[in-house]
Amino acid sequence: MRPLLVSAFLLGATALPALADQALIERVTARQSSNSWSFDVTISHPDTGWDHYADGWSVNAPDGTELGFRQLAHPHENEQPFTRSLSGVVVPEGVSEVIIRARDSVHGWSDKTYTVKLKN
Repeated sequence: MRPLLVSAFLLGATALPALADQALIERVTARQSSNSWSFDVTISHPDTGWDHYADGWSVNAPDGTELGFRQLAHPHENEQPFTRSLSGVVVPEGVSEVIIRARDSVHGWSDKTYTVKLKN
């Protein structure tokens, strides 16, 4: 029984650093302009270069529909946290909040999301 417990502990211990390396949304500002929205999203991630960096974020409706995607074209090793914007996001009528999600080149989409309540 002990080898199983030790193995389970080691498996859990090695998973923790992987979660810590996911891209994290720190802050979001949303602005409405006519029929669309602009989002300024601040992300932190321990970018190490082209092999592991935050490579994008998305704006999603509560039902999971992707409303917009911002590709991040390069690593930000010396700029943390960093803010990038996305304009022209059309949010369907009746949607009062969106979910922002970041991803990185190694782990994919982060488990952590950031919910933004939209003020019309």
